[in-house]
Amino acid sequence: MKPSAASTLVVDIETVPDADLYAQPQPAPDGERPFPPLHACAPVVVGMMWLDESFACKSMGIIGEGKNEAGMLAELAELMAERPHLVTWNGRSFDLPVLTLRALRQGVAFPWYYQDRDYRDRYSDERHIDLCDLLAGHGAARMTSLDGAARLIGLPGKGGVDGSQVEALYQTGQIEALRQYCLSDVAQTAFVFLRYLLLSGRLDRARYQRAAADLLAAIAADGRVARVVGGADRARLLLGDG
Repeated sequence: MKPSAASTLVVDIETVPDADLYAQPQPAPDGERPFPPLHACAPVVVGMMWLDESFACKSMGIIGEGKNEAGMLAELAELMAERPHLVTWNGRSFDLPVLTLRALRQGVAFPWYYQDRDYRDRYSDERHIDLCDLLAGHGAARMTSLDGAARLIGLPGKGGVDGSQVEALYQTGQIEALRQYCLSDVAQTAFVFLRYLLLSGRLDRARYQRAAADLLAAIAADGRVARVVGGADRARLLLGDG
């Protein structure tokens, strides 16, 4: 199924350094390596959740699963040709620049991005809501992390895993673990999105509670992000009594 123009597509990506374009420097004394430039970040997993016009979860999965990078990007472009509303966390600064640069490398057309300026306009949320940038007032405040925002509303957050571990998971062939990690981020981004709709007055409290409860039930039935379901503070997430 493809998203419709009234639907919402929540997207998150995981990347590894492209060894053909970037020679990793030696680790710093604390063991950390500098993050590669955007053009040298190769996407290896693109996770998505499709929410319909009532914000019910219609599907969750991996875009281009089993395909090479060009195939993955082409499948994303096909989905975006339907012009859904896009939701990301830090997508304007990372996910979308990475994806467009890699489409440039692979020769994959991204007309959805360049022919509809609302996907690119930082101050418009007509087609793209970058929750990270929006909640930081477009740079007025320091950006919080997805981990912080998720825990703020009663979700478990990253749970000890973060982007610095993605390359190791990929290099050791733990692709399924990497997919589950990405889908965990997608699911938590979707919950933060629903809470933002409440915050901004686009959903009232009762409608938010129904949408959040339905989303929690949907991801519980899916089973791939059991850690998110099991670690949720339901009273805080669903705004229950007390």
